[in-house]
Amino acid sequence: MAHLLGAERLRLEYPTRVVFDGVTVGVSEGDRIGVVGRNGDGKSTLLSLLAGRLEPDDGRVTSRRGVTIGMLDQGDVLDPSLTVSAAIVGGRAEHEWAGDARVRDVIAGLVSDIAWDAELSTLSGGQQRRVALAALLVGDWDVVMLDEPTNHLDVEGIAWLAQHVRSRWSASSGGLVVVTHDRWFLDEVSTTTWEVHDGVVEAFEGGYAAYVLQRVERDRMAAASEARRQNLMRKELAWLRRGPPARTSKPKFRIDAATELIADEPPARNSIALSRLATARLGRDVVDLEDIGVEFGTKRVLDGVTWRIAPGERTGILGANGAGKSTLLSLVAGTLEPTSGRVKRGKTVNVATLSQRLEELEGLEKERVRDVVGRLRTAYSIGGKDLSPGQLLERLGFSSAQLSTAIGELSGGQRRRLQLLLVLLSEPNVLILDEPTNDMDTDMLAAIEDLLDEWPGTLLVVSHDRYLVERVTDQQYAVIGGKLRHLPGGVDEYVRLRALEDDARSGTLHESSFAASTASAAAAPTASGLSGSERRTAEKELSAAERRIAKLESERAKLHIELAESDQSDYEHLGGIQRRVQEIDDEIDGLEFRWLELQEQLG
Repeated sequence: MAHLLGAERLRLEYPTRVVFDGVTVGVSEGDRIGVVGRNGDGKSTLLSLLAGRLEPDDGRVTSRRGVTIGMLDQGDVLDPSLTVSAAIVGGRAEHEWAGDARVRDVIAGLVSDIAWDAELSTLSGGQQRRVALAALLVGDWDVVMLDEPTNHLDVEGIAWLAQHVRSRWSASSGGLVVVTHDRWFLDEVSTTTWEVHDGVVEAFEGGYAAYVLQRVERDRMAAASEARRQNLMRKELAWLRRGPPARTSKPKFRIDAATELIADEPPARNSIALSRLATARLGRDVVDLEDIGVEFGTKRVLDGVTWRIAPGERTGILGANGAGKSTLLSLVAGTLEPTSGRVKRGKTVNVATLSQRLEELEGLEKERVRDVVGRLRTAYSIGGKDLSPGQLLERLGFSSAQLSTAIGELSGGQRRRLQLLLVLLSEPNVLILDEPTNDMDTDMLAAIEDLLDEWPGTLLVVSHDRYLVERVTDQQYAVIGGKLRHLPGGVDEYVRLRALEDDARSGTLHESSFAASTASAAAAPTASGLSGSERRTAEKELSAAERRIAKLESERAKLHIELAESDQSDYEHLGGIQRRVQEIDDEIDGLEFRWLELQEQLG
C-alpha cells in the first residue's frame, strides 16, 4: 500500500528521561492504527511528533507530497467567542454545507443536542470537546489523528464515531491513528495496534483483542525464557554452595555469571494482584426502590422506577447525559430522597461511591501516600497473609519510590488507583463506580477489572466505557425517558433503542408507525432472517454462552494455579486436575463453536 506518513529513528529526550530512542514507524493507505500503552509512556507525544507539532532530538518524520493531516489533541481548544456553527462549518453557506452528507452526519452524530448559534464560551468542557471533534471530522484529510476522542462521548456517541471512521474512507485509502483507553472502540476501528513502552513502539496485527492475544503469547515466551534462566541460576548457586568454602572465591567467573543473571532480570510491569479485601456481610435485603419519582422544579427526572437490588448483584447503568443515572445512584447511596415512592435499605448495607471527583484525596495533597494509607490500619489481611500498607500499595502498582511521594505529585491514574484503594478499605458491601475509567490506561483498566472480579459485594457501575461495563457486570439497565429498563441484549440493545428514540423524535418515524414497529417487533423478521422473538432467544443463548465460557476460563486458570502449587509426587491428584482441565477445554471448544453459529445467525 502507498506510504502516507512515517518516522525514522526518532529520538526524544527530556531532562529526566528518554521518551523515544530509535523509533521507526509508518502509516500507509488503509491503515487503521490504535495506540496503547501506560500513562506517561509517550502515546500523545508520538502523535505530536508524527503530526509535526513537536520536533524530535534526532531522526526525522517524512510524508508523501500533498498529504493532509488532521489532528485532535487533548489540549486543543477553539476560540471561545465563536459560535458552534462558525467553529464547525466556518463561513460556508447553509445550502453548501447542508448538501454535504459528511457534514450532516458529523453534526447529527456529535452536536445535535447543542444550539447551533450558541457561543463556545457558554458550553461545558465536554460540549466544547465534541464541537472540536466535529470541526476536525468535517474536513477532508488523508490522515486523521485522534487523541482520546471518546472522552466526553456517551455510549451512542462512541458507537457513532466508530461507524464514522470505519466508513470515512474506502478500505485501501486514508489513514487513522487513534490513542484511546476505550478498548471496545479500539476493537471496532483498529486493524493494527502500536504498543508504546520503554522508549520503543511495538506493532501488533489486529485490534485490541488480537493485541492482547499476541502480548500474552509474547509474555508466555518471555516467562518460559525466564524460567530457564531461573533454573540455570539455581544450578549456579547450588554449585557455588557445594564443596569447600574456598570454592566461592576461587572460580570468580562463576560468581560473575550468577551476578549477571540476576542483573539481567527484567523489571516487572506494574500490576494489581489484590485478591480480596475484607467486606461486611450483606443480609438478604440490600436496597429496594419502590415506585420512585424524582422531580427537580418542573422537570421530572425519574418516574415510577422500581428496582430491587440483590446481594452480590453486578449491574451496569446506561443512559444519555442528563437522563438521570446519577440521580438513580444517589437514591441508592442515600444522598438523595425521592419526591415520591420509598427507598428501603437493609440494616447491614454499607454503600461506598467511587465518584468522578477525587473527594477522598481532598486536603491531602502534601501528605505521603504511605502515611495516608497507614493511618487507616497498620496491617491488612490478604489471602491469609498480613501486609503492611507499603506492601499493599506495591501490589496496587505503586513503586517503592512512589510510596513516599506526596499525593499532590501523583499522576491522574495513580490518584485514581489510590482513591479506589481508600474506598475499598472502608469495607463497603455495596460499591458504586461513577465513570471509573478516567485517567486509566488499558493495562491498569485490566488490572482494576481483575480486582473487581474478586470483590464479593454488590457492584453498580455507570460508565460510557462499554468494554468495562460488559466486562465487570452481569446485567445492564438503561435510564430512558425517566424509566428504568432492563436490557437483555446488553449495550447493543441500548444503542438500538436510542437510535429508534432519536428517529422518532426527529420525525423520520411517525409516532403511530414507531408504536406499531415496537409492538410488532416480536413477530417481524429482522435483516438476519429471524423474527423478533427468535432473535431475542438467540441473543439470550449467546449471552449465556459468553457467561459460561468466562466461568470455565476462570475455573481453568484456578486449576492451573492449583496444578503448579500441588505436590508433584501426588500423581493421582495431578491426574484429576488435568482431566478436569481437559473437560473444560472440550466444553469451551463446543461453546465457542455454538457462539460462532449464533453470531452468524444474528448477522
